[in-house]
Amino acid sequence: MAVAAAAMGPSALGQSGPGSMAPWCSVTSGPTRYVLGMQELFRGHSKTREFPAHSAKVHSVAWSCDGRRLASGSFDKTASVFLLEKDRLVKENNYRGHGDSVDQLCWHPSNPDLFVTASGDKTIRIWDVRTTKCIATVNTKGENINICWSPDGQTIAVGNKDDVVTFIDAKTHRSKAEEQFKFEVNEISWNNDNNMFFLTNGNGCINILSYPELKPVQSINAHPSNCICIKFDPMGKYFATGSADALVSLWDVDELVCVRCFSRLDWPVRTLSFSHDGKMLASASEDHFIDIAEVETATCVPRCSWTCCHLVFLSVCPRCLLLEEWPCLLCSLGLLPVL
Repeated sequence: MAVAAAAMGPSALGQSGPGSMAPWCSVTSGPTRYVLGMQELFRGHSKTREFPAHSAKVHSVAWSCDGRRLASGSFDKTASVFLLEKDRLVKENNYRGHGDSVDQLCWHPSNPDLFVTASGDKTIRIWDVRTTKCIATVNTKGENINICWSPDGQTIAVGNKDDVVTFIDAKTHRSKAEEQFKFEVNEISWNNDNNMFFLTNGNGCINILSYPELKPVQSINAHPSNCICIKFDPMGKYFATGSADALVSLWDVDELVCVRCFSRLDWPVRTLSFSHDGKMLASASEDHFIDIAEVETATCVPRCSWTCCHLVFLSVCPRCLLLEEWPCLLCSLGLLPVL
């Protein structure tokens, strides 16, 4: 299988209370100057490339915090790391040790040398790219499918197929807390302030817990069907959710109100990623294109399309500040072959 890279740019609310959805999705009429500029740049940087990475399906991709490395996890039980050199990816190393598929991975939020993988073999592994070795293996109680690293770098949260979320101390590699939920837990994430923990669930809700107390704060009815993924804006203003209803919802972090919807996809939304400056949001599904939109208006920037694969994961490179400086490899994709 391959990791593909696609070119991408640099980076009236309805009624009301916290946790409510706007009765309509606001879209500003006509493209802004920002969008027009991005559309022009995209027209000149619209090529895609593929880089061999794995022998089976790619389940996850993520950029390091400095944007220099791209990691991928696969059904072939391995992780791979690529180094970004000008306009191409150079494979740096392959990481073996898991006994089952690597279903998700993420990097340390501030240390560009560390990343962690979650596997169906009931372990997570922490890797150091400087030594190319696993520096810690932590056993968990179930087959792991989702993982995230807290913004302060102190804690790793991992969710398994039994809807258990385990919080692991990133230094001692020991479990700090464990929560069993009575609903299907999908993607998980801390907010940028590190004081709230968010879960998306199979009932279409966003569940919010206080952190580190892990006490329920609020449950938001976000979508009419399965709420699959969640991503926080790097600027701390918004977070986005994707659902089986094919909608992406944009939420105000402080008010917990849905301010905007993105509805150009036809299939369940599997993955989301903001640009480094929070101005654009990429979303994808089994549709054969990535929807890239200006966050403040929902206006579409020209699509990145392909014909042979389904998208299951995407990640926007934080290193790419200006499209003129980094004309490609700004968005990397995990791809599945069409069956």
